[in-house]
This record gives sequence, structure tokens and C-alpha cells, in this order.
Amino acid sequence: LDVMMPRLDGLEVCRQLRGTGDDLPILVLTARDSVSERVAGLDAGADDYLPKPFALEELLARMRALLRRTKPEDAAESMAMRFSDLTLDPVTREVNRGQRRISLTRTEFALLEMLIANPRRVLTRSRILEEVWGFDFPTSGNALEVYVGYLRRKTEADGEPRLIHTVR
Repeated sequence: LDVMMPRLDGLEVCRQLRGTGDDLPILVLTARDSVSERVAGLDAGADDYLPKPFALEELLARMRALLRRTKPEDAAESMAMRFSDLTLDPVTREVNRGQRRISLTRTEFALLEMLIANPRRVLTRSRILEEVWGFDFPTSGNALEVYVGYLRRKTEADGEPRLIHTVR
């Protein structure tokens, strides 16, 4: 939050968020750098206060620190989807095969999420294209085959059994 926002002061926004019980991490960025202003920002409910000018590296480090301290709403209510030893969490966007973390692009993630949501079901090409790529999906070409290939390489990287099968 910036303290000097138009219409509503950033500290007031912070107070309102905290007043509703919102525990979202709040980092105040502002040109105001006196000790009393820093204390006011932290007392308003901010988790951290960074006066301008600041180094980008410091801002990123502070954001990482804030995110480390936050926890998912309720770990017991994880939205993780599972198939065999493959786990996909749509909230954190993390994918694991056993203990191995898998890094996916946005399109790969959307495709895998759709496949895991429909286990052991044959999905038509047109349904997959429309759901993953939307209305501007490629009508010709082999984009789907290419992305299925990417997913297979990533999910079978250590010689694990195949989970994604093509039915013709």
C-alpha cells in the first residue's frame, strides 16, 4: 500500500482491512520516512514499512519474507487434486509427482488440471481445446499434441509410469 493514495489514505485502507479480519500481508511503500510515520503504519496493521527510495532487491526480499510467514487459509481444506502419485494444487499452483516438484507453464497447468479433474475419462479433442485454450483455440495444427508431449516428458521424467494416455 502507498500511504498517499488518492481519495483514501493507505493507512486507512490498512485499518479497514484489519478491521474486517483480513490477514493478508501488507507492505507499506511511501515517501514518508520519519520514525513516527513508520510506527503509525505498523500500528495501523501493516506487516512491514519500506520508505522510498528503496532498492528493488530489498523490496523483493521483504515480499518473500512476508509470504513465508503466511499460511494457506486452512491446510486441512487443501484443494489438492490427486491421480496416482501425481498431486496438483490449484490454489498454490504446485504440482508434484511423488516427492518431485514439477514446474509447469500456465497452459500445461490448465491442461493437467483438466485431465486430473476427469480421471480415467476419454475427453474429446474439441472439449480439451475449448476448455484449455478458450474460444480462440487453434482449429488446425498440433498444439494439443505438443502440450500433451510436454506434460508426458515432465510427469515421466524419472522413468515413472505413464499417466496420460491418448485414445484415437
